[in-house]
Amino acid sequence: MDFAYTDEQLEYKERCRAFAREVIRPAAPRHDREESTPWEVIREAHRQGFGTLEAMQRAAEDPQGQMQVIWAEESHWGCAGTALAISGSGLAAAGIAATGTPEQIMRWVPECFGGAEEIKLGAYAVTEPQAGSDVKSLKTTARRDGDEWVLDGTKVFITNGGIADVTVVVATVDPELGTRGQASFLVPKGTPGLSQGKKETKLGIRASHTAEVVLEGCRVPGEYLLGGEEKLQRKLERARSGQRSRSADALATFEITRPIVGASALGIAQAAYEWTLEFLDARSEAGVPLLQTQRIQQVLADVATEIEAARLLVQRAAWMGRNGVPMRGGQGSMSKLKGGDVAMWATTTLMDLVGPDAWNTEYPLEKWFRDAKIYQLFEGTAEIQRMVISRMQAREYAERFEFGAEVAAAAIAAEPVAA
Repeated sequence: MDFAYTDEQLEYKERCRAFAREVIRPAAPRHDREESTPWEVIREAHRQGFGTLEAMQRAAEDPQGQMQVIWAEESHWGCAGTALAISGSGLAAAGIAATGTPEQIMRWVPECFGGAEEIKLGAYAVTEPQAGSDVKSLKTTARRDGDEWVLDGTKVFITNGGIADVTVVVATVDPELGTRGQASFLVPKGTPGLSQGKKETKLGIRASHTAEVVLEGCRVPGEYLLGGEEKLQRKLERARSGQRSRSADALATFEITRPIVGASALGIAQAAYEWTLEFLDARSEAGVPLLQTQRIQQVLADVATEIEAARLLVQRAAWMGRNGVPMRGGQGSMSKLKGGDVAMWATTTLMDLVGPDAWNTEYPLEKWFRDAKIYQLFEGTAEIQRMVISRMQAREYAERFEFGAEVAAAAIAAEPVAA
């Protein structure tokens, strides 16, 4: 067991931190204030080899699976909203890669990234007004009409919604089958019937474009069904016959990205922790430097320990995913849950430690506090992650010890409820 980064990973981490410090942070306050997309930062990221398809491919080839979580943490150390603007297309690309045919992957994954001269974006549209974490309740429908599919519905809180060059839309083709009756579709920019709805004004991650995606009689060719017609029909037949099937497309995509989300949250926590150390180092109380007072040392020790513990969960889940080790105990969900909870707790705790200055917008601590909350909400709320973990733990325990067969059967048969 080796916890050390390789020389290549260390060099990459240093490059990521330098980019976050020199490019992301100087631009972050303006884009946070104006809620504007940081196109100039995205372009420079692509020029330096960050946030591109090639970067994603290189990271995916890392035997330890650590490159993607290194980038996620370091870029979010710079600014969470900007980091999402740079990397938000990765979720759409993951959705295409997880369920598409080889031809679809070759054709459409590059459309999620573009290049330094022509930036392109992808969007992954799952969440709906009455179906956030509960993906089995999606109301967006897809019906076959000759050689085309017709999509109708509204998606909300979609990263790059309405401005993406390609949007992956998860829709219901057979409502009676729940998540097993869903499929994913490719919808290119400019397709008639596709439009941007309300652009959200958000508490945090304000440099990341978030908006509704509206589908009104939106027609796409049959070949835009991810995975193809034969695969969909086999999936539907299995579901109708009561056979067990693999997770729904949306669930499978989110499982791949959970350690990355956990690492992203930790970037915020780490930034807040480092800034607080620097802030307190320059101050004293009754002639005693604040960093030498026991009360402050106790709090900082707890924050540092929680960040490190969460980081280890993220690194383990990333390693398991890269090396094909089944996360039967919910390790991917654990990493996302712990990362989000630690980010929110750490920023709140550090604000209490700093005192009134923490609310001053001249200092970045209040921004990190605002940015942290979303990591307990999107890609499956913290409460949903706990449900997923508990079900997987119950099933693993029952299967491992052959104890409580009825518990195992119930856990295996349970309808997936969450992204």
